[in-house]
Amino acid sequence: MAFAGRGVVSQVPLSFAVLGDSIAYGQGAARPADTVAARLTTRLTADGIPADVRVFAVPGARSRDLAEQVRRALLWDPGLALIIIGANDLTGLVPPQQAAGQLGAAVRALRAADVEVIVAPAPDLSVVPWVPVAMRPTVRAGSLALQDAQIRAARAEGATIAEHALDTSAGFAADASLFSADRFHPSSAGYARIADALAPAVRAAAARLTLSSG
Repeated sequence: MAFAGRGVVSQVPLSFAVLGDSIAYGQGAARPADTVAARLTTRLTADGIPADVRVFAVPGARSRDLAEQVRRALLWDPGLALIIIGANDLTGLVPPQQAAGQLGAAVRALRAADVEVIVAPAPDLSVVPWVPVAMRPTVRAGSLALQDAQIRAARAEGATIAEHALDTSAGFAADASLFSADRFHPSSAGYARIADALAPAVRAAAARLTLSSG
């Protein structure tokens, strides 16, 4: 099936950029095919939207690092971008409004280039196994504060929020196999769970691009 891209019907696949941190990169996955980027691309292709994915995410990245990732991504001219960010802002105690402002700026730059943007907000780090039980309420409160600030900033700049991604923390809290050996990053099974949560928003965005360009 040809992809109707940017005003003309083309055999060129949808250019799909993935930006963010180690989760966006896929750290902890056993195989490249198990990462979020690979899984989502496979799903898009199976749904009749051939996609070419490039990962601009960098392990350890904070929201302040998105500007450089966006600069590199825009040189490739993507049609769709997924941003997964926030875990390192939380561990680095970056103020929520500061991190959210940096995310908003990244979304604004992508949208100015007519890129469809999906944002997966920060994870709830209180479910990470090595977080002491006594600290979990505090960590959860901090995670929720960042999520709320990210959602407001990203929506204000025209991004779509992957709502279902916010529901994955319960699964990780209940199943230690969703974490990799470092007990922080997702395992291959964990990435499958995350991809399941992101797929509806990514598929809808890709469909919007197809319809608007057809």
